[in-house]
Order: sequence, then C-alpha cells, then structure tokens
Amino acid sequence: MNRQYGSLLAPEITSRLTEDSILCLPIGSYEQHGPHLPLHTDTVIAEQFTTRLVGRYGDQHDVWALPSIPYGLSLEHAWSLGTISLRVGVLSALLDTVVAEYVRATPARRLLIVNGHGGNRGLLEAITYELQTTHQVRIGVVHPSSLSTVRIESTLPEVHAGMRETSVMLALAPTDVHLDRLPDNFAVNEAHRDEIKRLVLDRGTTWPWTSGDPRIATLGITGGDPRLASAELGESIIASALDGCDTVLKQL
Repeated sequence: MNRQYGSLLAPEITSRLTEDSILCLPIGSYEQHGPHLPLHTDTVIAEQFTTRLVGRYGDQHDVWALPSIPYGLSLEHAWSLGTISLRVGVLSALLDTVVAEYVRATPARRLLIVNGHGGNRGLLEAITYELQTTHQVRIGVVHPSSLSTVRIESTLPEVHAGMRETSVMLALAPTDVHLDRLPDNFAVNEAHRDEIKRLVLDRGTTWPWTSGDPRIATLGITGGDPRLASAELGESIIASALDGCDTVLKQL
C-alpha cells in the first residue's frame, strides 16, 4: 500500500487515517558536506530513511510518510558557500505551524520526526515538549545515525561528512557521492581528535563550533577519511537503526 501522505485523496483522510496513525516527518538541512557530498545530504538521509521505515513498519504500525522539511539549523556551516540555515525562532514556528495543520487536517495524533542533521537535535529535544502539550499529540524524534548500534574504526570522532556519513550516502544515494573530488593531498589530521572532543562532543560544556575551524576540520570534514567509506557499511548502519525503530514505534 502507498503510504505517502501526499498520495491520499482528500476524502480518504478519515477512512485511511485514525487517531493511532503515525505521521513520519523527515527534517534535514542544506549545508556544506566537504567537496565530496552534496548540500542536501542530511535531507536525503532523513527522506530515504523515512521511506525505508514506512516500507518496513507501515502496515504493522500504520505509519505514513509526510513531505520533508528540507532546511534546518546550520549556522556551524555558514562559513561555506551553499549553506542555507534557518534561525531557531523560524524553525520553531515552522514546526509548530506544520504540526498544528496536521492536527487540524487529519485525525492522526502521533508524530515521529526523523532527523537527518545533528544541528537540529537540541531544538527538537526542547520543542517536542511544547508540541506535545500545545497540540495534544504523542511525539518522538529519531536520529538514525545515533540510533544505530554499528560502531566503526575511525581515526577521528565521526561528526560531519566523514567515513560514517559518506557510507550512509553510498548506500542511499551513491550517484550523489563524489570521492574523486577530494584532492590528492587530502589527509585526515589526527591532531584534531582532542579539539573535536572538547569543542563538539564534551557533554559538560557547549561551544558554538564551526566546521570551518582548522582545529577540528579539513575541507569542512570533521571525521574519519571518507575514502574508507563503503555502501556495505552504510547499509549496516541503516539496518541497525531500522531495527531500533520497532521499539520506538511501539512506544509511540
């Protein structure tokens, strides 16, 4: 069965959707991903993961794929040409409006947000409380890369456009990956490790880091060597995250 919300006919809304239906909203970003990955990487990941999630669990949990929100909070990449970032207030208002409209227009009262961009995470963790209270919806957020239990041997923590994210894109959209665009002299700087942990990953302190900072990134890449990526690794990451979604959907 086609479970794309946009494919429904207006008269089908009340016959195909119920209060227990789960609407799945992908959200990504448009931002630099080094010289080898496209600007819409995070949106592709969110959309394609949603498609696979609905394909696997749609009938079991009555899940429907919504059209994506392609833009996110990407000021950490604003130094680069091509990056488009919303502001916190704009994205908050957009999410509030979108959720309110689905509540008005459908009987569904369960929402799963699939987040493809790490920079959206803080806002999503905060706003879900308001959305749930204001609109009386059950709501959850999945972050596919974090949900996956697959751990890889990488020279640096995998933050952005490195081995892990490139592997996922090789699995989901291989024609969008251009490893040949990496310069011949490209090399991962292992000296970045401590600064990545301090500026990006330290749970005790928050800093407004940027992927243009040469202390933590090379060519906008914060992570292991993308040339070591593989579609097989990407598929294993996706499969593991999908496995974890069964529990999430049952809880929702």
